[in-house]
Amino acid sequence: MQSNRTHAGRKRDGSFEWGALRSLAPYLWPADRPSIRVRVLVALTLLAFAKFATVYVPMLYKAMVDQFSDPSRLPLEVPLALLVGYGGLRIMQIAFAEMRDYVFAQVAQGAIRDVGLQTFRHLHRLALRFHLERQTGGLSRAIERGTKGIDFLLTFMLFNIIPTLLEITLVCGILWAMFNFWYAFVTFVTIASYIGYTLTITEWRLQYRRRMNDTDQEANTRAIDSLLNYETVKYFSNEDYEADRFDDALSRYERAAVTSKKSLALLNIGQAAIIGVGLTIVMGMAGQGMIDGSMSVGDFVLVNTYLIQLYMPLNFLGFVYREIKQSLTDMEAMFHLLDVNTEIQDRPGAPELTPGPGMVEFDQVSFSYDERRPILKTIDISAPAGHRVAIVGSSGAGKSTIARLMFRFYDVSAGAIRIDGQDIREVTQRSVRQAIGVVPQDTVLFNDTIYYNIAYGRPQASTAEVEEAARMAQIHDFISASPDGYQTMVGERGLKLSGGEKQRVAIARTILKNPRILIFDEATSALDTRTEREIQIALREVSRGHTTLVIAHRLSTIVDADEIIVLNAGEIAERGKHADLLSTEGLYATMWQRQQAHDEELPDPFAVAAPEVAS
Repeated sequence: MQSNRTHAGRKRDGSFEWGALRSLAPYLWPADRPSIRVRVLVALTLLAFAKFATVYVPMLYKAMVDQFSDPSRLPLEVPLALLVGYGGLRIMQIAFAEMRDYVFAQVAQGAIRDVGLQTFRHLHRLALRFHLERQTGGLSRAIERGTKGIDFLLTFMLFNIIPTLLEITLVCGILWAMFNFWYAFVTFVTIASYIGYTLTITEWRLQYRRRMNDTDQEANTRAIDSLLNYETVKYFSNEDYEADRFDDALSRYERAAVTSKKSLALLNIGQAAIIGVGLTIVMGMAGQGMIDGSMSVGDFVLVNTYLIQLYMPLNFLGFVYREIKQSLTDMEAMFHLLDVNTEIQDRPGAPELTPGPGMVEFDQVSFSYDERRPILKTIDISAPAGHRVAIVGSSGAGKSTIARLMFRFYDVSAGAIRIDGQDIREVTQRSVRQAIGVVPQDTVLFNDTIYYNIAYGRPQASTAEVEEAARMAQIHDFISASPDGYQTMVGERGLKLSGGEKQRVAIARTILKNPRILIFDEATSALDTRTEREIQIALREVSRGHTTLVIAHRLSTIVDADEIIVLNAGEIAERGKHADLLSTEGLYATMWQRQQAHDEELPDPFAVAAPEVAS
C-alpha cells in the first residue's frame, strides 16, 4: 500500500534517533485506518489491565500471609477465597498480556509490512543515478535490519520498558498511600539509581563491544582471505606470516573480550549492590514497623515483594537498552532511504501517453550527468513511425545515454524528447516505458524459470502467447529440448544460459510486451559471430513494422538502417544511409574500414583445419 507520509528531519549521530520514532508513529496510528487505531487502544487497555493485575497480586499475597498468620480471626472460607483470587489474578496477569500481544500483532506486523513495502516502492521510483551509486548488499541489509528493528522496538519498548515505568509509578503510589512517603521515596531512588547506573555502564561498555565486533570481523576476514589465496601462501612459504597476522587479530579480540567481561562483572555487581542496599533499607523500615506494631507480617512481605517484582523486569535493562538503541539506528538508516529525492517525478495530473504510430523525435537535446562534463550537445534525431534509425560512435560518445533518456531514467538538461509529438516529461513515466521495449547488450535475467523471464514482458499473458513469443525469438525449440522445458531455472542473473540464449529470452519478452518503439542497445556486440548473425535475423523479424532505434558497435549490423547517426564527443558528426556515408569518406567510413580490416584478421572459428600431408 502506498503512502504519502512524510518523514521528519533526523540526526546522523550516536544519540538516540528519536526521528525514527516520529517516522514510525503514522504507521501505528494511521488516519485512514480506524480499525488499526481501535486495535492500538484495545492493546493499551489490555496492557493497563495486565499491569494493574501484576500490581494487585502482592496485595492478595499480603492478605493471605496476614490471614494465615492468625487463622482464628476469620472463617476458613476467607483464606480460600484469597487463594482463588490470587490464582485468578496470576492467570489474568498472563491472559491480559497474551491478549494484548494478540490484538497488537496486527498493528506491529502491519506497520512492518507498510514500511517495508513503501521503502521497496520508493527504491524503484528513485532515478538510475541512485542505483548506479548504491551498494546493493548494504541496501538490502538496511531494509532487513530496519524492519527487524521495528519489531524489536515495539516488542520491548512498548510492552516492556513503558509498562515497567508504569508499574514503578503505581507501586510508589501504593507504598506512599499504604505506609508513608519514605517507603515510596526509597523505592523510587533505588529503582532510579539502578536504571541510571545500568544505562551509564552499558553506554561505557559499548566501546568494548564494538572493539570486539571489529576485531572479530578483522580476524575472520584475514582467515578467509588467507584460505582463498591458499596457493599464493604456499608459493611464497608464508604460512607462519599468515598465522602471525591472524593471531594478531585474535589477540586484540582477546583483550577486548576480557575487558568486556570485566565491565559486565562491574555492571552486575553494581546492580546487585544498589538493589541490596535498597532492599536492606526498606526491610529495615518494615521491620521497625513490625516492632512498633504499625505493620503486619503481610506488610513486611508486601514491601519486599514489590521491590523484587520491580527488579525482575529491569534485570535485562542493559541488553534491552543496547538493542533498542541499535534498533533506532537501524530504523533511522531505513527511513533515511525514504528521504532520498526521487529526482524523476511525474508532474501533478500528468496524462497517459496517447496511443500513436511511434514517431520519436529528439529536439535540440542536451544532457550531462555532471554539469562539468556534457554528454550530449543539441542532438536532433527524427525517427518516423516504422523506420529503423541506427546510432553509432566511439565508446563514450553518448550512444547508451540516448536509450536512458528515452526511458526517462534521467531528464534532459535542455531540449525535448517527443513520442508522437508528446513531450515525455509531460506524461506519466509508466506510459512512456510501456510504449518502449529494449534488448540490452548485457541481458540480466531473474533467478527463476525461463517461462517467468519471458512472461515478465507481460505477466498477464497466456501460456500460448509466451510460447509464441519464444518461437518468434527462435528459442522455443531449445526450451522444448531441455528436460524441464519452460520450467528450466536460469540461475543467478541467467548464468546457466549462454549469451545467445539469454539474448533470445530478452527478445522473446520484448516481443511479448509488444511495444510501439524498440531499442536495441548493442544487443549483439558481446556475442560470437555465428550467434550474432542468428540474433540479428531474429531482431530484424521482431522490428518489422516498429519504430526502431539501434545503438550499434558493429557497423555490419546496421547497413540496412533508414538513417545512421554518427556521434562524436556528444555531437552528431554525420548522418545518412550506409552507402552515402561511405562515399563521403568521413568518420563513419574510417570506422567501417577499421572494423572490416579487423574482421579479416580474425581466424574463422568454424573453419576445419586441413590435415597435414607427410612429406
